[in-house]
Amino acid sequence: MLRRNLLGATILGATAPALFAPAIAQPRNASWPRALNMGTAAPGGTYALYGPAWGQIAQEATGVQISYRTTQGPNQNIILVNRKEIELGMATMGVALQAWNGVGAWTQGNRFRDIRALFPMYDTPFHGIALKRTGITKHADLNGKSVGVGPRGGTPGTYYPQILTELGITPSAVRYGSASDLVGQIQDGLLDAFLFASGVPVPAFSEIEVQAEVNFLDFTQDEIAKLTAKYPELAAGSLPMGTYRTQQKPLGIVGMYNFAIVHKSIPDDLAYEITKSVLSQNDRLKAAIAAASETLAANWTKNTFLPFHPGAARYLREVGQQVPDNLVLA
Repeated sequence: MLRRNLLGATILGATAPALFAPAIAQPRNASWPRALNMGTAAPGGTYALYGPAWGQIAQEATGVQISYRTTQGPNQNIILVNRKEIELGMATMGVALQAWNGVGAWTQGNRFRDIRALFPMYDTPFHGIALKRTGITKHADLNGKSVGVGPRGGTPGTYYPQILTELGITPSAVRYGSASDLVGQIQDGLLDAFLFASGVPVPAFSEIEVQAEVNFLDFTQDEIAKLTAKYPELAAGSLPMGTYRTQQKPLGIVGMYNFAIVHKSIPDDLAYEITKSVLSQNDRLKAAIAAASETLAANWTKNTFLPFHPGAARYLREVGQQVPDNLVLA
């Protein structure tokens, strides 16, 4: 069974590709830790590319060595950062809201209150893909079909089953796994559709569209209205022409923003330097991954509840952003 992977073979707990392998680093401040570990996500999604890209920038600026742990996505990143098994991670605001309040089955009623926001990353639009030969052109066609929704601990794995239920859609099977594995199952005829949420263009979607004729699955205006009413953490949006090479129209989506997160114990001046290094080098980050076009200080407003680390808030305020005191917590 052929598997096509933009990042190469990666297993849970493995480090990032050699391209981003950290060199021996020496912290600029002797009081800083010599090394930090960042949680990313499974290959085929944006976190697996975005994380090492911003991590390399931060490492060069601080001299702190940053290594990478492949995780199931935002849910697991939050759990691991809260436990301080890793110090850095990435999460969508919907999952972070569940974590902060201890709601959602995956939290088991626990509130994860030792995580802090560093900087805004990009929006995560929910949308899907299917081979044209299946005849699937919209979400409503997925009744009785088999669908993949990404890793169980990721944002789409958490939200997409709920989205389908809210829209009255009952697939024959819902499968979990990495984006690369699920795209392979699409190509091998083992899945009817792959539903995902990630920075765009989704690497796995871009990969499959150059190898097969596909349909992109978006939402109608009625579906968007229903979903945003049910889940206020979702926002309506549109993916313009050109997001994907073969898309035939702008795609109606719902989405939620991503933020870099950190454990609250990281020194203030280190959190400041990490945030400054990433947000002040947007052109460099965009050159590594297109989703970083939204990694701008002004997008801090996409976070309305998760406290910023004091060091991150200091930089945001220095560049003119009015982060309120009630959204900063040591």
